[in-house]
Amino acid sequence: MVLSKIKVSLLLSGVLLFGSACNKFVDINADPNNPITAQLSLLLPSAEVSMAANMYQVNSGTATIIQHTIFSGALSRFQQTGTSFDDSWNGFYSQTLNDLETIITEGTKQSQFGYVAIAKLQKAYLYSLIVDMWGSVPFSEASLGGSNRSPVFEDGASIYNKLFPLIDEALADANKTTATTIVPATSDVIYRGSKDSWIRMGNSLKLKLFNQIRLTDAAKASTGIKALLSAPLINNNILDYTFKFGSGQNPNNRHPWHRSEYQGAKTVYVSQSFNDLLFNNDDPRLRYYNFRQNATAGLNNSANSNGYYGRNPGDPTGGPADQTRRTTYGVYPAGGLYDNAPINNLPATNIFLTNAGATGTTKTVTVSDGTGAGIIPLITTAMVNFIRAEAALTLNTGDDAKQYLLAGVAANLNSISSFAAANGGLALPAATITGFVNKIAQQYDAADNAKKLEVVMTQKYIALFGNGMEVYNDYRRTGLPELRQLLSPLNSFPLRLYYSQSELTTNTSVSAKGSEIQTAQQLTPVFWDK
Repeated sequence: MVLSKIKVSLLLSGVLLFGSACNKFVDINADPNNPITAQLSLLLPSAEVSMAANMYQVNSGTATIIQHTIFSGALSRFQQTGTSFDDSWNGFYSQTLNDLETIITEGTKQSQFGYVAIAKLQKAYLYSLIVDMWGSVPFSEASLGGSNRSPVFEDGASIYNKLFPLIDEALADANKTTATTIVPATSDVIYRGSKDSWIRMGNSLKLKLFNQIRLTDAAKASTGIKALLSAPLINNNILDYTFKFGSGQNPNNRHPWHRSEYQGAKTVYVSQSFNDLLFNNDDPRLRYYNFRQNATAGLNNSANSNGYYGRNPGDPTGGPADQTRRTTYGVYPAGGLYDNAPINNLPATNIFLTNAGATGTTKTVTVSDGTGAGIIPLITTAMVNFIRAEAALTLNTGDDAKQYLLAGVAANLNSISSFAAANGGLALPAATITGFVNKIAQQYDAADNAKKLEVVMTQKYIALFGNGMEVYNDYRRTGLPELRQLLSPLNSFPLRLYYSQSELTTNTSVSAKGSEIQTAQQLTPVFWDK
């Protein structure tokens, strides 16, 4: 089993989805990375698309590490190499960040501050992600092109300290215009140029970063979060910071998980531990996240189970002949099929994951199944609510932790429901959403102080399916939820990701100690992980 590589060029040449029903083209016949005169209207969508495309490897790899899914047998056993995440690393630095830097520089010269604001916000988001994944990374000397091919690696804490003012600069740039749309809608894949949406994204990003540093600087985190509680945040699912894929097949711009698995040759298993977590806890999201190809398939390709057949984390054995039987991705977030077939062996006590109205059938999926018009949930309403709940419990920020926990669960369920209904699935009944939220409320009320945080982080872990990067952050910061023990680990839990081996080989600022640096990644915490 190998990690599939989804090439950025396919997405860049494809049809981009601008909104739920409107397809537009991005013309990049001219090379946007080397324009004679910077065409900001082309560079911005190019940067947005390349960021999402370059996330595939790191997002899928971290989803494996934290047991949402299993893209790589080696990563499932905590074994990294210098090529495990090289596509993401190289793509972020050679494509996305270069484009964003060009937009900032040229947009400032042209007084196009809407473009500058968006580029600075996405630069801050992406650099925070890179620090979270790798720790010390090139920053100040990066994106200088041929003038510096060996940028120095800077400490993650110092980079974070530069990101907060960068976000503030971006918000100030956005407010240099009174218009509600700061760039043409066709130039912005994510928010169609909405000033309000980008301001909310910036404030929500700051909230996330303050919460991320709470173990190393509780005072700064608490003060920063309290100041943001009255600011406009992402507080409605339609305002979520997500990347939306299209439904085209020629060229193919569908969600990478759909492209990888909705075909004959499959490379991925869903994690059996994640299947079991949802199944055993009467969680209706199971039908949305995963789709069964066979009604009775079970672990190790058995034939007397419930069809939710994945692979245990750390399983060292080769995959059997099971490609038409293993569970694959469902309607959310990959744009696949909704699982509406009856489920065997459901507990009689279940209230929310039931067979009521289950009239569908399992099937072997093909490229024509589903739309593929999935999303990457980057910063969502649910995530913001969970952050506020965590901060209330750990930093005494004054928020009602229970209120924001339940708001996070409700936002996630409603988002999944509306997404599924728009992509060939069934909406969750309102009574199911209300009842499930009440169930979580009862769990929270019954928990002691330590367990209350576990309830919050477990629900966030489930809600963030599709964003392994953020769950990887959460797990390193909190150790929650408890993950399943690996069957056959090859290494300890990775506290950082391995660098691109080509970076360590060619960058003279680190090449002399490249091997030593790489080995240390597995055991060295990022600066906020204490």
